Amino acid sequence: MVRAVQTTLRGLGAALRARPGTVLALVVAVFAVHVLLPPLILALARKPWTYFAFNPWLSQLPDYLASSAPLRQKLDFLSRLAVFWFTADGAYGFPEWGFAVDTMDLARFLATSLLIAAYAALLLYRRERGVREAGRAAPSHAGGVVGAVVGVLGLSTGPCSVVGCGAPVLPVVGLVFAGLSSGTLALLSGISRVSSVVAMVALTVVVAWLGRHAGSTVGHRPASR
Repeated sequence: MVRAVQTTLRGLGAALRARPGTVLALVVAVFAVHVLLPPLILALARKPWTYFAFNPWLSQLPDYLASSAPLRQKLDFLSRLAVFWFTADGAYGFPEWGFAVDTMDLARFLATSLLIAAYAALLLYRRERGVREAGRAAPSHAGGVVGAVVGVLGLSTGPCSVVGCGAPVLPVVGLVFAGLSSGTLALLSGISRVSSVVAMVALTVVVAWLGRHAGSTVGHRPASR
């Protein structure tokens, strides 16, 4: 097991070092898509957002971290802390919709961005090395593509602050269609959570498989074309 992990890390490191600029660009691009795609979809399907703001309480975060509050309490609070949000004004002073991003959302966005960038780097490294394994490459490519697409589209967009939503966590595709029943909203919420976890796990497995294979070829001469 230890040897397999070392091989995987060696292959992943080689792939990342081969194209550092591409990896960084992909991480930034995918992260930006996670943040901007949901409000853009809602703006087109419902109404353009009229307000964007960072949580004004963030200026007090250093003081809170330095306070005497228990560590467990701090971690619980930080995991639920909203960082910024988009809202669209509606009739009678009520918001038409809202999309908020908290610290856990940012962590998930970053993790997905890193996985997708690693997946792309490993595929490019594999192609450059001229590695060909008929019958084994196709499943890994397909699984990685599915995981990447699901991650980028952000089927689970995190809390929408229950603004324009009927559930604490709702995919944007559910928020787009107003007037859904509470049962349908709860179902969409559950599906969004499960699909997000499944996509992350699938993408992690694919990256590990490709990394291990790349690690086993590090130091070998690339196949001639």
